[in-house]
Amino acid sequence: MEATNTEEAHLRHVEKDVLIPKKMREKAKELCADKVEAFSHCCKESGFFMVFKCRGENAALKECLTRHYQDPAFFEECRQEYIREKLEFERTGIPAKNMKQKLPTSM
Repeated sequence: MEATNTEEAHLRHVEKDVLIPKKMREKAKELCADKVEAFSHCCKESGFFMVFKCRGENAALKECLTRHYQDPAFFEECRQEYIREKLEFERTGIPAKNMKQKLPTSM
């Protein structure tokens, strides 16, 4: 626990302002997956006129994402997850995205 407190004090500017918000965007897209899917489907169906036809889907998607971006608890959750991944990388040298890859089921 003490290592986490030390790490929290030493987050770099790029981590606070770029990497943690990136993690927030990724997680928010997962949490708003139904709205992302609805907007994507509307855009594919509408073609050039998507700007006019998909306003409702776009507004719903923006509202969902903004709700997560402005939630301090969500920011803290993402920050803690980032710190855990950073500590794990420092310990093992394996990036978190490589750890999550599944092994092939058939050889």
